[in-house]
Amino acid sequence: MIELKNIHKSFGTKQVLKGVNLNIDMAEALCIIGRSGCGKSVMLKHIVGLLTPDSGEVIVEGLNVNKISEKELYEIRKQFGFLFQGAALFDSMTVAENVALPLVEGGIKYSKSEMDDIVAEKLDLVGLPNIQKLKPSELSGGMKKRVGLARALVTNPKYILYDEPTTGLDPIMSESIDNLIKELNDKINVTSIVVTHDMISVKIVADKIAMMHEGKVHFQGSPYDLLHSDDPVIREFISRTETH
Repeated sequence: MIELKNIHKSFGTKQVLKGVNLNIDMAEALCIIGRSGCGKSVMLKHIVGLLTPDSGEVIVEGLNVNKISEKELYEIRKQFGFLFQGAALFDSMTVAENVALPLVEGGIKYSKSEMDDIVAEKLDLVGLPNIQKLKPSELSGGMKKRVGLARALVTNPKYILYDEPTTGLDPIMSESIDNLIKELNDKINVTSIVVTHDMISVKIVADKIAMMHEGKVHFQGSPYDLLHSDDPVIREFISRTETH
């Protein structure tokens, strides 16, 4: 359903993506791994059209994201939910207002009671009932991530993109978020694309793994194949992440 074909991207003189090729199938959980600065988040932003490649193609459901109109791109983006690394909640808004924001901005008119029902349903889905009136400052780090995830789910997207969803969380809360990602992937049949450097997350979440190295997809396959690979680049990455 999503295909990246020979994507190149530079920022100034620094070439970050050097010919990325990747296929993402419907309803799978794909983890994108690799060392810091290898282009994982940059690749994620190309998928949803937040960045445009210098060359190459991003194909979503048969459409080249870089060659369609603004209106068509807007319609495609409605099919994506995005959980940002820091949850990106607005401190001045309540939890309910944060979660409802994509509905307010989405152009469809909802009544107050309809919006309240949708927000309550999504907060239930992420295990946070009855916190609508709280402000982000009253939430723990893990709760903020869950509220961010509820907001990502509020438009019933086909695809959810996660940028380092467990960064800054303790191991118990990290595992809780990983299990939630996996549960949602199975329960509501979304396609999950998870950028992470956490091998524990990979073992819990991934159906398939893409490993970035030096601006390209160095490996694409199952968690089993990755963990049993003799490739020295893969072995070094796994040993480094398991000792941190």
